[in-house]
Amino acid sequence: MSLIKEFRDFLNEYKVLGLAVAFIIGAASTTLIKSIVDNIIMPLITPFIPGGAWETATFKIGPVVIGWGPFLAALINFIIIAFVVFMIAKYFFKEEKVTKK
Repeated sequence: MSLIKEFRDFLNEYKVLGLAVAFIIGAASTTLIKSIVDNIIMPLITPFIPGGAWETATFKIGPVVIGWGPFLAALINFIIIAFVVFMIAKYFFKEEKVTKK
């Protein structure tokens, strides 16, 4: 029985269950944000891309092909995720402002 108690103490001390829940929520939110970018934001950008295929949009410089469409989608995903994390951190980690005397 002491091994089970020791294991439970380990889980509590290092907050492993909280980390597991955060990881699962993070994975689910990544899927949600990717869907927002792919289905809402990028269709708004698509009319400005020649041919309308933002996912395969490329730029050629001689033999070099730069795939800027997928990069743009990844950049937008990153910005949205960073902003959501910022808002959550701002809400949950509020610190009382120190007033000067």
